[in-house]
Amino acid sequence: MATQYGTQYGPEHGSRYAPYRGAAFHDGRHGDDGDDVRRPAPHHRVPAGLRAPFEARSRREFGYVLLGLPIGIVLFTYAVTMVALGAGLLVTFLGVPVLAGALAGCRGFGMLERARANSLLGMAVGEPEPLRTKGHGALAWTGAVLKSGASWRALLYAVLQFPWAVFSFVVTVALWTTGWTLLTYPLWFWVFPMWAGQGGIQLYGDGHHRIFLDNPFEIGVTALVGLLITLATPWIVRALTTVDRVLVYGLLGPSRLSARVEELESDRGAVVDTAAADLRRIERDLHDGAQARLVALAMDLGLAKEKLAEDPRTAARMVDEAHGEVKTALQELRDLARGIHPAVLTDRGLDAALSSVASRCTVPVRVEVDLAQRPAAAIEGIAYFTVSELLQNISKHSGARSASVDVWRSGDRLLIQVLDDGAGGADAAAGSGLAGLAARLDAVDGILVVDSPAGGPTRVTAELPWRR
Repeated sequence: MATQYGTQYGPEHGSRYAPYRGAAFHDGRHGDDGDDVRRPAPHHRVPAGLRAPFEARSRREFGYVLLGLPIGIVLFTYAVTMVALGAGLLVTFLGVPVLAGALAGCRGFGMLERARANSLLGMAVGEPEPLRTKGHGALAWTGAVLKSGASWRALLYAVLQFPWAVFSFVVTVALWTTGWTLLTYPLWFWVFPMWAGQGGIQLYGDGHHRIFLDNPFEIGVTALVGLLITLATPWIVRALTTVDRVLVYGLLGPSRLSARVEELESDRGAVVDTAAADLRRIERDLHDGAQARLVALAMDLGLAKEKLAEDPRTAARMVDEAHGEVKTALQELRDLARGIHPAVLTDRGLDAALSSVASRCTVPVRVEVDLAQRPAAAIEGIAYFTVSELLQNISKHSGARSASVDVWRSGDRLLIQVLDDGAGGADAAAGSGLAGLAARLDAVDGILVVDSPAGGPTRVTAELPWRR
């Protein structure tokens, strides 16, 4: 099973893996378990170039272009009229609300255009950023509309879509009618000698010479030209609608800035939740571990103090036991401090820190860190805890006999790969610790890829930004 969070990785040479777009990006469809599932494209005996004129996609794109002209006329007329009216009334107080109403209408038309693009072009365009009103009432709403970049982008779409709709409509209708007319010419060329008094379609003519397409060879060549135009038309229309896709995505969808703000807000929530979980874990470890041992140690030393005068031998034994408890408590505190941020990571970097983690794993682990310099401290810490948690999973759940850890830099990204020869079947989508690890990496624009087929081996690849 392969679970992907972001960019997939494919085999190159050796143990390194270079980014490529993998199965999860094929068509956005998902399996029942939440994993991305590759579904092979259906096999067709007829080549795509021959079946394109008859495909449902071509019909939908043709319909999109046909509807684009009347919709473009309405949009352009509304936008130009209302904006001109609002601009003309700016000398009075009425100009501002009229202009705001025009922009709001353009936003409404934009919603309809997104729905049309979704149904006919199969586009999934998100909603633009909502209006952010400061206060209540018509004045606050007017100010929010005028300040909204999405409103002005919708107005720009209404202006730009019209000339492009005219061009697309003319080209598409001309190609479709010409192609099918010439392709079916052998079926209706008899109309010319019977009703028009000429041999066929006039290819050339002046006052002295006229050339008609009237013999079988010329009729066949005409049909062949019509076939070529008919086969090429769907691809030309597809290229024309690509421009419509760009207009809809760029002007009617969410801006990159707003999408980034939403992503950062989501990441901030994940970071806050992770920090709260870490604090709860530290508090629990202190309460159940070192604190409990220190309380028991204090009680033992108190009893030893009472026994010291009347039974020195028992008191000495109790002090010796307390000494052992002190060592255990110190080890637990040391482990807890290492879990917060190990000193070896700060002092000596990832190579030494990961070697220390690998030495505590229950299976032999080969560690290879190929870094000419150290990444940002925060990224270094996340990389350390990522490898630490993955090695803990190997110790507890994998049943592996050996494992390896590879760390290297590729451009401005830090790449980590942990491989084991265990039983496999790891699933980050099942709500396990891998899911939490993926969320932690995602909070810093990181990526986690889990490739763990049943029977093994398991390969987990993490990607982090070099600087944060």
